[in-house]
Amino acid sequence: MHSQAREYEEASRSGRKQSARSMQNRTGSSAGPMMVGPNFRVGKKIGCGNFGELRLGKNLYNNEHVAVKCVSIDLKKTVEHSQEQGCESLPMSAEGIPNVYYFGPSAKNNALVMELLGPSLEDLFDICDRKFTLKTVLMIAIQLISRMEFVHSKHLIYRDVKPENFLIGRQSTNKQHIIHIIDFGLAKEYIDSETHKHIPYREHKSLTGTARYMSINTHLGKEQSRRDDLEALGHMFMYFLRGSLPWQGLKADTLKERYQKIGDTKRATPIEVLCENFPEEFAQYLRYVRRLDFFETPDYDYLRRLFTDLMYQKSYECDWNFDWVGRQVSKSTPVPIPSQDPIGPSKTNEGAPGRHHPQPKKSKQRPHEVLNSNNGDVNTEDNNDMGQHSTLQLSKDRQEEDNSETKCCCFTRRKRPRKSKRRK
Repeated sequence: MHSQAREYEEASRSGRKQSARSMQNRTGSSAGPMMVGPNFRVGKKIGCGNFGELRLGKNLYNNEHVAVKCVSIDLKKTVEHSQEQGCESLPMSAEGIPNVYYFGPSAKNNALVMELLGPSLEDLFDICDRKFTLKTVLMIAIQLISRMEFVHSKHLIYRDVKPENFLIGRQSTNKQHIIHIIDFGLAKEYIDSETHKHIPYREHKSLTGTARYMSINTHLGKEQSRRDDLEALGHMFMYFLRGSLPWQGLKADTLKERYQKIGDTKRATPIEVLCENFPEEFAQYLRYVRRLDFFETPDYDYLRRLFTDLMYQKSYECDWNFDWVGRQVSKSTPVPIPSQDPIGPSKTNEGAPGRHHPQPKKSKQRPHEVLNSNNGDVNTEDNNDMGQHSTLQLSKDRQEEDNSETKCCCFTRRKRPRKSKRRK
């Protein structure tokens, strides 16, 4: 009871009385710790989303830390929640796909126990002063094209490309060189499970995804397919190379108007201008994916080869020695997976040069302790709820900008921040 009282007091002190009360209701009068399954003990809250909260957990059999997502059994199921739950039955244990250890009821919740990962690409981008070198972007591209190929091979389109949804593994598991794909809350089957046919082309669809990176066709209200995931990746690659995209920071009176302006600016920005001063291969990538037909199967090998050949031309070794290696705190708190159970086996990194798995070097440079990367919300902003996804300090201007762009499947009202009461 004393530990429960301390947790409640700490939550109240930090302005989260609502969370503390719900925690008190959930634990009831039990003096013991909350358990999930036979051997997972649930600890402190480290994030929250539209469909539940994320907590740190521990496997009592081997003392490994895990991420535990708790969703109320009484939660009204939305389309996105159903899609997220649909991913749980897919095969696991592929490279770049987080492990899921348990899923089942726990008290008044459904609990999903997953592998803890390291920081997200957005966190690492901050650590690297918001600019990645060409070599790092090429290695990111090679891995993420393979991740997306695997997702598509399972008849899913991802529909939520953004740096916060790609996390490196933890150093303690020797997966720090592997980029993992997480958060399938907006994923959708593009092959009908009954007819085994491609979904039909439709228009006048609501926006789904993250506005900064989503494809032009998504802005136009067209049904998404495999081509749109790959185009969104291309926009993200240019974000890493440039440091920002031409459609960031646009002002508008409403969210809907802002999304419209982002889409208009994307259409008005020629690929040659977007990729100016960078290797032609990035322009070739974007031209190819934007020309794909709605039903067409992308040539993933061709896209990977664009970047592996460029690495060869530049005499880069594909050693996974990314820009952030040596800048991370070796014992930083790992970043948990936010929302759901992803999917399994893949033939990642085909066509890539021979790889080595270097251990990150310890460094005294700028220690950053990353806590968690994403809260799994589906109706929030592009870098949703900055400040929840990382302990990295961001400038006020960037926070305001990021909180106004969108990760959306519909237009929702954002809660206004509470104003602190002045003491009389």
